[in-house]
Amino acid sequence: MLDEWLASSLDADPVEPREGREGKVPGGRYRLHAPGILELLPDELAPEAQACVVSAGIHGNETAPIELVGTWLARLEAGQLRLGAPVLVILGNLEAIRQGTRFCTTNLNRLFQRGLDMEGDEPDRARELMAVVDAFFARHALSRVHYDMHTAIRDSRYPRFAVEPFAESETDPAQWHGLAAAGMQAALHQHRHSWTFSHYSKHYHAAQAFTLELGKVRPFGENDLDALAGMLTLLEALLEGRQMPSGNLKDVRFFRVVSELMRQSQDFALCFSEETPNFTEFAVGTRLAHDGQAGDTIVEEAPVAVVFPNAQVELGARAALLVRACPPPT
Repeated sequence: MLDEWLASSLDADPVEPREGREGKVPGGRYRLHAPGILELLPDELAPEAQACVVSAGIHGNETAPIELVGTWLARLEAGQLRLGAPVLVILGNLEAIRQGTRFCTTNLNRLFQRGLDMEGDEPDRARELMAVVDAFFARHALSRVHYDMHTAIRDSRYPRFAVEPFAESETDPAQWHGLAAAGMQAALHQHRHSWTFSHYSKHYHAAQAFTLELGKVRPFGENDLDALAGMLTLLEALLEGRQMPSGNLKDVRFFRVVSELMRQSQDFALCFSEETPNFTEFAVGTRLAHDGQAGDTIVEEAPVAVVFPNAQVELGARAALLVRACPPPT
């Protein structure tokens, strides 16, 4: 049934699953809340159980995390895993996934803020997903985790990296070791609120939450899931309520955002190729961008690296993150 839920959620002419439909899986049961929203409920909590949200497809062209979710759920249904923790599985922007586009009208991963007053399909989906996450965490009095899995639209010096959302709550050191074991090559600390899906869970629910970039965007069937074996192992530990694997932080390069490069006018251009890989570093004095309203952005004080450069964003949106290396957490 889990593969049917996945297929139905992604089908161009989906069959709506009956709300509240339930079935059995090894160690518990599943409940279909809506297309793209599935809850796994264990019969008994394992000793290390946490309330886990695992999301993919918040951008519709990022297919590797969706395939990873399919492999993960198939292993559960086949009896290779046994459910020991409550898990909420979310496929985000269903229409964008069906169309193979990043988004349809507006970037879903900038809309996760309570009081959102925008109208349209993607704002409606954001409100639906915020409500289901609120209800899930309210039902389960456990420590909270949210892994929002993505792939990047360009190459990267570190193809697999974690973005830690800004919030008042601290990140558990075990999470960093778990992400190192999962094959994360870099980690980026955000410097302010950003209203992404992972930020929502951390800001409003004090969850251990991360945006996880798992390589580069590719079509369905062209992803190297072998490169994500470590991430699958981490997801399996969460689903079974086991202690997370632990890796060496020496294998992870840490960065901190120092500023954001914003597009303020129609007259805007990056002064380097948009194909520039994430984490490429620029020397002091380099002109990074020109904006007809804000003027030139020039590297000052110390070299910076760029992450997520994209000159084609909406006015008032972020065109790149500017980051510098920092020490690993202690």
